[in-house]
Amino acid sequence: MKNQETLYLKIAKIIEDQIHTETLMLGDKLPSVRSAQKLYNVSLNTIKQAYLELESRSLIESRPKTGYYVSKSSQRTTALPTIASINNHETENTPEELIDKVFGTINQTDVTQFALGLPGKNFLPIAKLNKGIINAVRNRSDAGTTYEPVQGSEELRRAIAKWALVMEGKITEDDLVITSGAMHAMYNALMAVTSPGDSVAVESPAYFGILQAIKALGLKAVEIPTHPLYGIDLDALKKVMPEIKACCFVTNFNNPMGFQMPDENKQELVRLITQYNIPLIEDDIYGNLYFGSERPKPCKFYDEAGLVLWIGSVSKTLAPGYRVGWIAPGKFKDKIIRQKLVQTVCNSSLYSDVIADFLEHGRYDHHLRSFRNKLYNNYLQISRAVESYFPDNTKIAQPKGGFMLWIELDERISTTELYNTALAQKIVFAPGRIFSQYNQYNNCMRLTYVLEWNERVNSDLEKLGRIIKNSI
Repeated sequence: MKNQETLYLKIAKIIEDQIHTETLMLGDKLPSVRSAQKLYNVSLNTIKQAYLELESRSLIESRPKTGYYVSKSSQRTTALPTIASINNHETENTPEELIDKVFGTINQTDVTQFALGLPGKNFLPIAKLNKGIINAVRNRSDAGTTYEPVQGSEELRRAIAKWALVMEGKITEDDLVITSGAMHAMYNALMAVTSPGDSVAVESPAYFGILQAIKALGLKAVEIPTHPLYGIDLDALKKVMPEIKACCFVTNFNNPMGFQMPDENKQELVRLITQYNIPLIEDDIYGNLYFGSERPKPCKFYDEAGLVLWIGSVSKTLAPGYRVGWIAPGKFKDKIIRQKLVQTVCNSSLYSDVIADFLEHGRYDHHLRSFRNKLYNNYLQISRAVESYFPDNTKIAQPKGGFMLWIELDERISTTELYNTALAQKIVFAPGRIFSQYNQYNNCMRLTYVLEWNERVNSDLEKLGRIIKNSI
């Protein structure tokens, strides 16, 4: 047994040395398990252990159906962004105007759009969606004109429940409510579990849409320090548990940092909210956009008390304009359905039919596989460009999936001020200030990599790097 242990570590060391000497370079594919078995003349199990050892040290990564590759983090030369100490005394300069300015570029086709998390047309199966709409109209006697049930199309709910293999059968169609996208689900979840004046824990930095929803409902956001790789600081969260009424977190490939909360942290988070009887609104819209070998579990998987309200949608992966989302609200389901009846009554039956069909016949999974490959390649390209063109002291997050790259610049730089200079050169990014209710993250920015990579994108990142260097 000892010889076998020594052998797999020896093979792992050989491959590690090849990575460090750049014999194996970033993105290179390793031999398959069977090929490596023949190469080293050892058992399959020894090779699997060697690869698992390298994967555990982030030197290689597995990708579904394709094999093992040298990972981005194996050749990382830049530091990770700082974990912020929340300065809740600096509340001046609320960022609403800046958010409006960023969103004002949504239809500008002449800019390079690094600001908004909207997949480009080349990422979406437009022709198949068009065919799906034609089929939905043909197959319905009412041409989609009648109301759906308030809870949502039963066919769509059943398709989502069957497709959500990550839940291992813990979700049925009866557990789900269809919503008009993820933000509609978010508003409904917040309304179901809080009253005006209540406090809600969020990550910091946090997605600005969540911060705005909390403010619009008369709630108070309590920002919790967040690690760029592991997510929420659970010790810091525990200290504020007695004063909050709900938590609202993006646990998988968080926006803007891109972290994936480890399973043990998710389990501890669920244990914590159960102990304090505090609902967790879990926004899991990026969960299927993983770079690793499998889709990470949501906190909902560990929830026995019905306290996790699990949100998903196809807005980031398939059809942003269809506004099809869902929520598994646990013990709050009846309240969510009543609220939806008052607000929107129901969703579009045609779009529900199209999405149900995509899920039911495997087309969505097929689409997601190519989507993830494009995303990962774009992430590698944009990271390389930032490392090459931005100042040497730039700190870059290391997302495990999703759309976003969080960047921390020299503390003398204000990305709010840089924004107008970049916009004048037809480049748009999301300034860090909009990801907090407080006056912080002013030297940070978020770039999205869900756009078609081409020479103009590379050139504009080089321009952006020059703008940053000139501002110091």
